[in-house]
Amino acid sequence: MTTILQINSAARSQGANSTTLANESVAQLVAKHADAKVVVRDLLADGVPHLDEAVIGAFFTPEDQRSAEQNAIIARSDELIAELQAADYVVFGVPLYNFQVPSQLKAYFDWIARARVTFRYREDGTVEGLVQGKKVIVAFARGGNYKDTPADSQTPYLKTILGFLGMTDVTFIFAEGLARGPESAAAGFANAREAIAAL
Repeated sequence: MTTILQINSAARSQGANSTTLANESVAQLVAKHADAKVVVRDLLADGVPHLDEAVIGAFFTPEDQRSAEQNAIIARSDELIAELQAADYVVFGVPLYNFQVPSQLKAYFDWIARARVTFRYREDGTVEGLVQGKKVIVAFARGGNYKDTPADSQTPYLKTILGFLGMTDVTFIFAEGLARGPESAAAGFANAREAIAAL
């Protein structure tokens, strides 16, 4: 069975363009994999808190010394990691907020990036990502046009964090110019849907 994990990161529960594109990407994958199981993780409705002293403390406390509160934090992180590790495809819906990914998506990565669990340092100091064998699709929705410009800080960040964790087979889909009038929005969606059709 093929497992598809869809991660929605928009701050809107309804009508988010990035979620629409993620939905369409998943539908395209399901059309090619009749046995597909789809798991949806909505980071607005069911995300994780931003890092704080309690979370950091749990991550760095040895297992046999953790408090009940720390064990609960680790269990939540382990749940997210197991969900990710079980997926064959991972589809992210990512809007652009103030030139970066939504804070809830950053928090998600903070909860799954754990030394000796999702990455490890080799003896020579290099890093090995332990979340391997995934095909990742990132569906961007942006009001302006930022692809291939210095203002696009999302793409480098996601390439870096995903690669750090071992996910290097990444396809980026761009719907841009969505706030620049109906013609620009239509062109932006058309470009994204052409890329989705090629998945």
